Amino acid sequence: MSGYHRGEIAVQERAGLVRRASGAQRAIRSDIPEVAADFLGRQPFLVVGGADERGRIWATQLTGAPGFLSVPAPDTLVIGALPLPDDPLAGLLSGAGTAGAAPARLGMIGIEPATRRRMRMNGRAVRAGDGLRVDLDEAVANCPKYIQVREHRRIAPGEETGQRHTVTDGDALNPAQQEALRAADTFFVATASDRGDADASHRGGNPGFVQVLTSRLLRWPDYAGNGMFLTLGNLELNPAAGLLLPGWDTGSSLHLTGFARTVWDADEVARVPGAERLVEFEVTAVREIAAASPLRWSEPEFHRFNPPVAG
Repeated sequence: MSGYHRGEIAVQERAGLVRRASGAQRAIRSDIPEVAADFLGRQPFLVVGGADERGRIWATQLTGAPGFLSVPAPDTLVIGALPLPDDPLAGLLSGAGTAGAAPARLGMIGIEPATRRRMRMNGRAVRAGDGLRVDLDEAVANCPKYIQVREHRRIAPGEETGQRHTVTDGDALNPAQQEALRAADTFFVATASDRGDADASHRGGNPGFVQVLTSRLLRWPDYAGNGMFLTLGNLELNPAAGLLLPGWDTGSSLHLTGFARTVWDADEVARVPGAERLVEFEVTAVREIAAASPLRWSEPEFHRFNPPVAG
């Protein structure tokens, strides 16, 4: 794969950032360089986005001891983990490429909050033992903006005896979920083009940057970035999207799926500090999993470039 698709080009042109996008395109590769392979090998989690059997887009996380991600060849990523059985992408990933099933088209992002580094990838995954092998289409190193510094530790089995693995489903956000989103400084968003090619990306800001307008409608600012518009370009062609809000201190995961659109209205955008555009997300389904991850993270150190949040 090479070049931007028509949705990305349309957003770049509307934003007046074609020249910046053209320069940024040099960062898009079809392979993973050695330094990036070393980076991935140190990570304890990977965010993954894709479509379930109903075509709904979800984002989730896979975890493992450092080394569970490996790069045996420059165009191949091996993931030594599968999702929990009740994960919204369990069906897609557990059956990818088996019994006649097609490879799963995935968007992925490896992120190291402690150093504010991230690596974004997409490709086609098949089941490989107790994990996945992904043939990569694209790999992109992104800038450190809006990543909050966090250190992690891995809890031992049974360490938190009060934590029970439970699953809660809904078609709207309950009050506690709404408060978690209002307090969020980070979430992950998955999208796909009209051809089904998936992407996963990071969004960060000061607490309050995510607005909960109703139990089914969220809004967040699109801050200045690399100008590629890989996420907004997908939304230009396909409004389906999924969000993942990790419970950094509890190991929970809040998964949302629905539809998103870009808001370009200048008056609306001007009301949100630092925003260059806005994104509105309509929730159609919610899955919250308690004790989904063995990782626990420290309190955040906010990025100095995070714009202020309007009171």
